[in-house]
Amino acid sequence: MSPRPPSVTLRPVESSDEPLLRRIFASTREAEMQIVPWGEEEKEAFLDMQFTAQKTDYAVRFPRSEHSIILVDEVEVGRVWIDRGEDEIRLIDIALLPERRNGGTGTTLLRRLQAEASAADRPLRHSVYKQNTGALRFYERLGFQVVEDFETYVLMEWIPGSHAGPSPTTEHHPGKAD
Repeated sequence: MSPRPPSVTLRPVESSDEPLLRRIFASTREAEMQIVPWGEEEKEAFLDMQFTAQKTDYAVRFPRSEHSIILVDEVEVGRVWIDRGEDEIRLIDIALLPERRNGGTGTTLLRRLQAEASAADRPLRHSVYKQNTGALRFYERLGFQVVEDFETYVLMEWIPGSHAGPSPTTEHHPGKAD
């Protein structure tokens, strides 16, 4: 008998998640922080400022968005921010702790969003940092295409019907309607 696949679920972010969210955010900037000639206090101040700026920006630009903690077998492993607009589903941001990357969690979540986009007949969009070649390859493998090129980011889009994939397992927030 083969082992059961890990359970990937989401739960809404709570105020008590702030330390976890800061740790996840800092982990996405580790490579950058290794090359800057700053002391630890300067790095922490910079990361704190960037974390606050990102959180504020997302809340202002996407006021109806859903910010969730990603759990794998009930263990907190990352966070995802999604906006479900009338014309699109926007993956605003997704980040996993380093030790949880490349294990299928991101693919599972993206497949679910693709299924949701198909059911709603809306495109699924996400902005990707141009220098993040691993992320660009990841989204391309899932059928996303670049639709707009900005100075440092590209807007990638997946259109329902453009890339069939394995049927995702659907797990949602308890009590939340899609």
